[in-house]
Amino acid sequence: MAVDLYYVLASPPCRAVLMGAKLIGIDLNLKLVDISRGEQMSPEFLKINPQHTVPVLDDNGFRLNESRVMLTYLSDKYGKGDSLYPKDLQKRARIDQLLYFDLEKIATPKRDYFKQHVLGDLPVDEEKFQQITKNFPFLEQILDGAEFVAGDSLSVADVTLVADIANYDVVGIDLKKYPNINRWYTKCQQVIPDYEEINGKGAAQFKRFWDFLISQKK
Repeated sequence: MAVDLYYVLASPPCRAVLMGAKLIGIDLNLKLVDISRGEQMSPEFLKINPQHTVPVLDDNGFRLNESRVMLTYLSDKYGKGDSLYPKDLQKRARIDQLLYFDLEKIATPKRDYFKQHVLGDLPVDEEKFQQITKNFPFLEQILDGAEFVAGDSLSVADVTLVADIANYDVVGIDLKKYPNINRWYTKCQQVIPDYEEINGKGAAQFKRFWDFLISQKK
């Protein structure tokens, strides 16, 4: 039986799983969730994920609702090798650390600003918007002298980070201020299969949603 993925393309975590699946070589049975119609709150979806979030991975009844865990699970179970998520404990620990770094230092500042100042009631604040990149110098340092975030090979950490960085890019963050990040970002676009179809189009969808919400505040 196929592995199901409930997803929204505008969501970086969803796109990370989609890109990871391409790299792993597994065909997912894609189930688009229309959040504009509130499908994530439907009784049917709440049976799948009571937390009413996407993505959700359903591997023949075994369900996960955290994208970074999905990436490591799929890599371990379906990967033909271990380059994306090595079995070597030290290499794996390094990648795990970067997955947590993405969650706490990269994804969270953008998410919080979006929820409060774009989706929420607080006004658009340019100064606070610029502060969402406060942790970028850490990523810039991580990439100093390295082709990818965990070294010379693409890993699941790159996949989840590039999904988030793409959303920063489309909402107006100037990545050229961070030469290592910008170089790595370009490299990921070149080596991840179907990058534009997944991450490019998904980030563009997010940009349209962001712009629409901003326009409603004026």
